[in-house]
Amino acid sequence: MKAILCKEFAPVSKLSWEEVPDPIAGPNEIVIDVKAAGLNYPDHLIVQGLYQFRPDLPFSPGHEGSGVVSSIGEGVSSTKVGDNVAFFKGFGAFAEKIVVHENFAFSIPPSFPHHVAAGVFMVYGTSLHALIQRANIGKDDEVLVLGAAGGVGLAAVDIAKAYGARVVAAVSTKEKAEVCARYGADDIIIYGKDKLDKEGQVALTEELKSKSKRGGYSIIYDPIGDCFSEPALRSIGWGGTYLVVGFAAGKIPSFPLNLMLLKGCAVSGVFIGRFQKEEPVANAQNLKTIGGLLAEGKINPFISKTVPMKDAVSSIEDIAKRKVLGKVVFVND
Repeated sequence: MKAILCKEFAPVSKLSWEEVPDPIAGPNEIVIDVKAAGLNYPDHLIVQGLYQFRPDLPFSPGHEGSGVVSSIGEGVSSTKVGDNVAFFKGFGAFAEKIVVHENFAFSIPPSFPHHVAAGVFMVYGTSLHALIQRANIGKDDEVLVLGAAGGVGLAAVDIAKAYGARVVAAVSTKEKAEVCARYGADDIIIYGKDKLDKEGQVALTEELKSKSKRGGYSIIYDPIGDCFSEPALRSIGWGGTYLVVGFAAGKIPSFPLNLMLLKGCAVSGVFIGRFQKEEPVANAQNLKTIGGLLAEGKINPFISKTVPMKDAVSSIEDIAKRKVLGKVVFVND
């Protein structure tokens, strides 16, 4: 088989598309012929050795995908050869085949498009976990989503609207604002592409506050970090929850602790990989919930582009530069 291969922790440009041995299923494992794999922000971090863990070299990046089961190991009971599945794994999806534990593969209907299945569960799983387990979202909530046109951001907008919350989307460009408007955002803020100085941060705080109907947001979803985080935290309402999802804008921010005291708010971390490992039952329920919302038409994943797997490198570079709208999916013939 062929795969996108990382042979050293280095810039994305060092990745290559080359022949590697076919994987073999061990006990309780399955081999999947990968039809499609979703691109996520951590994929560019992991190949540079900047993610929360480092796989042994060489390896293929890629957290999620979908395909057809081609072989099964001893003891597998949840699936059989020929089944269509979506899957999660910390790495390895950007390839023609992958081996995963059966517990990390989930059946999808034969008619369900692979490119959609491959682009749903990571971003929607992250956002649902954040909004349900960490923030206990309800219809009376007012949610601010930073980086709202990216993969996890747009999923957060979509899920929050499905739960009846009011949503304010914050984005960097007019094009991204139009995407969020189509997804039902109740109001939109464009904070621009440039980093904010102190004056710009104060102005952003005031603009964020002005868009809140209740004087402060009950939930803030932040996958971008950097200079945008503190202005957002300053716009949170009493007893709100600030969700730390990632740092796509670059710098990991620091918060003055007195803000949490004065706001009576919680700052909660969202790490989907650890959640899946530590709370598999809750994670499985979340995946069922996502499937149900899809089936009912209450969420609508935005797959902005499909790219041949062998040509994946330029798109991985694009997500690092925050050029990706919605979800990009790599496909195998």
